[in-house]
Amino acid sequence: MSRIATRFAQLKAEGRGALMPFIEAYDPDPATSMALLRGLPGAGADLIELGVPFTDPMADGPTVQMAGQRALKAGGTLAGALAMVRDFRREDDETPIVLMGYYNPILSYGVERFCLDAGASGVDGLIIVDLPPEEADEVSGPAAGQGLDLIRLIAPTTDETRLPKVLAGTSGFIYYVAITGITGTRSASREALAEAIPKVRKFTDLPIAIGFGVRTPQQAAEAVQVADGAVVASALIDTLAKSLDEQGRARPDTVRKVLDQVRDLAEAVRNARVPA
Repeated sequence: MSRIATRFAQLKAEGRGALMPFIEAYDPDPATSMALLRGLPGAGADLIELGVPFTDPMADGPTVQMAGQRALKAGGTLAGALAMVRDFRREDDETPIVLMGYYNPILSYGVERFCLDAGASGVDGLIIVDLPPEEADEVSGPAAGQGLDLIRLIAPTTDETRLPKVLAGTSGFIYYVAITGITGTRSASREALAEAIPKVRKFTDLPIAIGFGVRTPQQAAEAVQVADGAVVASALIDTLAKSLDEQGRARPDTVRKVLDQVRDLAEAVRNARVPA
């Protein structure tokens, strides 16, 4: 079993959902980003999404866009993100890591070479935001060959005719986009999620994680009450951004502030299914 499948199986056996924090590789600098990545499992992260900096992140709101700009300024690249994962794997061989980003850097890197290097570095899954299923053949074969899960985004606008097409060839888990729009701008109601998630479950046995708009411990808890995981991105990046000094540099307490927030989210997720 892959690390992703193993982790979700463990969580299911424990009767709880997954917390998946997102950080941007190299934001605001390589050392701070690496310290955050190393600290996330101890703070309660069950899986980690590592963002790959890109110049035109069309699905991301202002918060993640600014994180990408800081990362690019600090020298962030796809190769740099892979190097971070390799460093992480020296100490942690269990926590799944999913790279989340856009197709252009992969295409520039070379698809087969990228999949080979990603698998060798210890990456477990890929979320390629702007790669529709109809155009994914170039990636799906090399990814599967290296044991990389190709994780699909499902939107509220994805109807039951298209769902089977989107889910074909998907592995690892399903990323349910809770809102129509860009990241970090608003949140979906619990009622809307409770109505939407069962419709997706009719077409897949894979775990479903909810992202785009999960910001608070309460929202993370609500997400794992109706689905299998909660992805938190913009709220953590907001905390990081507010902790930086006037020149955009990390302060001594930057890492602690972000990890403390992850701890609060993790506690809410762990207690979400405990009977009152």
